[in-house]
Amino acid sequence: MSIMAIHIKRLSNLINSSKSIFNPIYQKSNIRVSQASSPEKFISTFASCRNFSSFSPGVTGHITSEDAFESDDLEFLKWHKGGGMFHKSASIDPTASIDFGSVVHSGSLVGANAHVGSGAVIGPNVTIGESTKIGYNVSLANCTIGDSCVIHHGVCIGQDGFGFFLDEKGAMVKKPQALKALIGNNVEIGANSCIDRGSWRDTVIGDDSKIDNLVQIGHNVVIGKCCMLCGQVGIAGSVTIGDYVTLGGRVGVRDHVTIVSKVRLAASSCVTKDITKPGDYGGFPAIPIHEWRRQVANRSRTK
Repeated sequence: MSIMAIHIKRLSNLINSSKSIFNPIYQKSNIRVSQASSPEKFISTFASCRNFSSFSPGVTGHITSEDAFESDDLEFLKWHKGGGMFHKSASIDPTASIDFGSVVHSGSLVGANAHVGSGAVIGPNVTIGESTKIGYNVSLANCTIGDSCVIHHGVCIGQDGFGFFLDEKGAMVKKPQALKALIGNNVEIGANSCIDRGSWRDTVIGDDSKIDNLVQIGHNVVIGKCCMLCGQVGIAGSVTIGDYVTLGGRVGVRDHVTIVSKVRLAASSCVTKDITKPGDYGGFPAIPIHEWRRQVANRSRTK
């Protein structure tokens, strides 16, 4: 039985139990009432007018019977605290809150006193630590979130990194992105920021680091503890950043660069090579801050 037929049968049962609900539809529809004298005929005619496609079990290989379709629905249950949905194989602490409109997929773990906001999607095998707050419309996949974190609205963590290469025929081929993103404890991630999962090593954000809105962190990036990334920072893949590093707004870091601990970068700087000594840096390319200020002053004098 196709999915379309199953939906028609369910709607038919609903209509038979309360036909009065559908009276306005009969009256306002372009389909004549005489053509829809029975609920089955009405729905069938409506579906054909709207050009709804039905799936062929022999072609798709998805659902082959109504029983299978209904049993699949039963895999997800309603959480008692907040009204969100969760897969029956997920492990959720009784004190956790899963808000209405959010979904926790199979094999995921949600810790004590955690909160998942409406519209959030917690993908399969994701771990959320204790007392962590997940905002609205957050998407988590292939990742682990530590304890006492704050993940603001619209954040995406664990999606594939941007990795492609040209094969011998000149075709664009995607590099495998199969590892995870690991977020430490007490980390805060601002709205609409994105953190890619790893390809050859896990992407890691260290404990107590703070990330502003609209920050992009590429695959395989490792960031130490107590780092601060301001708005619109962009970090390319396979970058290694030490502890207590501060990146000002719109700082860019090229791929495979290493930045040692206790470095501060001025806003709009661009790191094009390794920074091996702690201190303050700025400019494009980033250089020690006193050299950059001298260059800016010299340019001002020549004008």
